[in-house]
Amino acid sequence: MILSVENLRGGYGEVDILNGFDIAVGEGEIVTVAGTNGAGKSTLAKAVVGLLPRVTGRVLLAGRDITTLPAEQRARAGIGYVPQVANVFPSLSIVENLEVVEGVRDRKARIADMFAAFPTLAERKRSRAGSLSGGERQQLAFARALMTRPRLVVLDEPTAALSPAMVSGSFERIAALVADGTAVLLIEQRARQALAISHRGAIMDGGVIAMQGAAATLLADDGAARLYLGH
Repeated sequence: MILSVENLRGGYGEVDILNGFDIAVGEGEIVTVAGTNGAGKSTLAKAVVGLLPRVTGRVLLAGRDITTLPAEQRARAGIGYVPQVANVFPSLSIVENLEVVEGVRDRKARIADMFAAFPTLAERKRSRAGSLSGGERQQLAFARALMTRPRLVVLDEPTAALSPAMVSGSFERIAALVADGTAVLLIEQRARQALAISHRGAIMDGGVIAMQGAAATLLADDGAARLYLGH
């Protein structure tokens, strides 16, 4: 497994948001974690990438225990992260947003790769990131996360700020990550669309897993549909 999360507990201050969470992501997999608002999904993302202030349990990356590593060392170890908000530097240009990513080998070549993958960004590479549309900003956030060739990308609600017309393109982009060899932990409230591109999924409720299994099985489960996915 690329990612193994074992009995994860933690939160902010003295309050636990995660209450014994276990999940794994294998090579070439997209695993979706869905659930209602307040279920702890974004807290899980922060715990995996090293931004949750208080954590017990274990987080392993390709068998290596990274539980105590700070976020920057986890990034160097192979975890990319696209947070829900504040995912680009708005005062910097598109190309500057890519230039400041740390730990990149062959930086010029990698930036060229990102512009080839996201041609819209190439056309506006001198524009400030703050001037971009929601969809363009998301593309830049994806490009930033991919600059280091991560083994795993953690996406926290990547469609949250997008118009309905842009959502399908976003899920297509996520599916394409696996084709390039990157595993994905997808935190997403649009559960049905996320599961449709996923290999496996988990439904989170109250900081624990309420249901999990193959994505197709969860989509076909009447109980999951009634309680968590929407009909």
